Amino acid sequence: MRSAFAALAALAVALAACSPAEEPAPPPEAPEPAPVLGGVDLAQPVRALGTEPFWSVELTGTEMVYTTPEPPGQRAPQPNPVVRGTTATWEAETADGTDLSVTLVATECSDGMSDRTYPLTAMVKIGDQELTGCAASSAAVMSTGESRPVVE
Repeated sequence: MRSAFAALAALAVALAACSPAEEPAPPPEAPEPAPVLGGVDLAQPVRALGTEPFWSVELTGTEMVYTTPEPPGQRAPQPNPVVRGTTATWEAETADGTDLSVTLVATECSDGMSDRTYPLTAMVKIGDQELTGCAASSAAVMSTGESRPVVE
């Protein structure tokens, strides 16, 4: 009996040695880096603007806020952008059901009224109105003079 027990014990040790070791869990995936387009960090507030007619869209991180000199402005939740190569697009619906789409392209842009140049070209569609203009980080737009490139 003792030899049978010893044989079973030896067999158990041998089987344990042959069993594959538990593999360590893979490391957690690193968060995806925020998209950068034309040197502009899209995780930060971005402002698109245009002239004739004057308009702007502020991408705040949580909302897309469309404004013109004539009220009312329009607000829509800001989804994550769809980034394809040198283009980023956000699409949402305003509170009153109007479609709002903002597309930014990594091409230098001039607003046509100043000597400013922007790192992004903007195309905005709100309802059936299509607008074109320029874009940069909100911080750069607010801190750059009228005759310099708009960069941080």
